[in-house]
Amino acid sequence: VGSTAVCPETGARVGKGEGFAELEWGILSGQGNLDAETTLVVTTVHDEQIVDDIPADSLTRHDVPVDIIVTPTKVIHVPNRVPKPSGVFWDLLSPQKLSKIRVL
Repeated sequence: VGSTAVCPETGARVGKGEGFAELEWGILSGQGNLDAETTLVVTTVHDEQIVDDIPADSLTRHDVPVDIIVTPTKVIHVPNRVPKPSGVFWDLLSPQKLSKIRVL
């Protein structure tokens, strides 16, 4: 999953800003095509994009944390990953987003 910054302790991440990864996750988990608890989420970032100051409580209920972080120099298995969401949170989708994505 794409990330601009990620916390190695909790897996909290800052995405690319549109929420498409979370929406895809929500659709697939809501359809039963993935298990939110057992499906691994992996991100690739540069070492400089690993930060310790993304508070886990700043995540919204639809944010998908990562289990594994891969950089050019290391692989990090997140020890205290925050819980992953399951399903689509329809109340968080704007009318504009719903009209742009026909499958919804």
